[in-house]
Amino acid sequence: MLAYKGNDFKVFRGIDKDYKGYSNPDNDPRGPWTTGDLTVGMTGDMRPNQYYDLVDPKTGKVYKPNYNRVWSYIPESMNQLIAENRIVFPEDTTKRPMKKRFASELDSGTNPQSTWMDGVGMNTEGTKQMYDLFGKAFFSYTKPVSLVKALTLQVARAGDIVLDFFSGSATTAHAVMQLNAEDGGHRKFIMVQLPEKTDEKSEAYKAGYKNICEIGKERIRRAGAKIKEEAGLAAQNLDTGFRVLKCDTSNMKDVYYNPAEYEVNMFSRLEDNIKEDRTPEDLLFQVMLDLGVLLSSKIEETTIAGKKVFNVEDNYLIACFDSDVSEETIKAIAKQKPYYFVMRDSSMASDSVATNFDQIFATYSPETVRKVL
Repeated sequence: MLAYKGNDFKVFRGIDKDYKGYSNPDNDPRGPWTTGDLTVGMTGDMRPNQYYDLVDPKTGKVYKPNYNRVWSYIPESMNQLIAENRIVFPEDTTKRPMKKRFASELDSGTNPQSTWMDGVGMNTEGTKQMYDLFGKAFFSYTKPVSLVKALTLQVARAGDIVLDFFSGSATTAHAVMQLNAEDGGHRKFIMVQLPEKTDEKSEAYKAGYKNICEIGKERIRRAGAKIKEEAGLAAQNLDTGFRVLKCDTSNMKDVYYNPAEYEVNMFSRLEDNIKEDRTPEDLLFQVMLDLGVLLSSKIEETTIAGKKVFNVEDNYLIACFDSDVSEETIKAIAKQKPYYFVMRDSSMASDSVATNFDQIFATYSPETVRKVL
């Protein structure tokens, strides 16, 4: 497992530091401290200004330097540390003076780490977790939830979004839901996976999963249900829902042609600039992307004046893509005072509806931002 970042690596939190070695025997007002080395790996010839006798001003005891490891500081800096009570002198002058290192002055409360030997499972654990959910493993080297959960804890706070560009069996989604159940967080996940086909001879294919995405989706459903069942009342408000979106071409027709490409019967095909095979849901999510509305936003499907309407985030966005939309419907929508309202140009029942469209909103909801596709 390789983790890397372009420059500052503080994004990884590391493990909590162990303060067992810190104490405050002299009641130093700066709090608990431990001792650290006061020498550096340089010789007396290499650092002559750091090769000198060190004297305890309170006792007069002299501590001889080590030729192969000179003091870390020149005399002026060392005297300043002594004046600040940051140097600990031992009774035995054959031992080395040490520098106080205060817990209160540490850069952070965690240490970096390069290995995880405890607390995270091996691939065999990941295989078993898939078997527990499906009764079959489907994958040979599934990442264990404990490992991905530990990684998530390192970089994602309680309200962050976790993105996995190689979702596979959706272990990351499983780990995020498990972590939210354990610490009450509200992390969200985005899983990205090409619809790679499963082998027709595989157990996954025989079980009805024709591509990897289908396995991942079902795993999220089953893992979410299992987590809520095991946690009981503690996870009754845990959000395990998700949406499935697929990349596709634009919903809009290509209406740009060279003059030589125009045909007599082309104008009838250009009456509507939206592709015929696109659903209202297709249009809604395109609009949400265009307007910067989160794809995880709450969406309610309602009926206003006899027409199907999508209400996103409690009137933040209202969209209607039905046909034959009358002034009555537009007036009823305007009275809801949405921040955005979107509809198809071809949805308007008549030219008079199109003519009065802006005036209706100017009367009932002038602040609404209108968009016609």
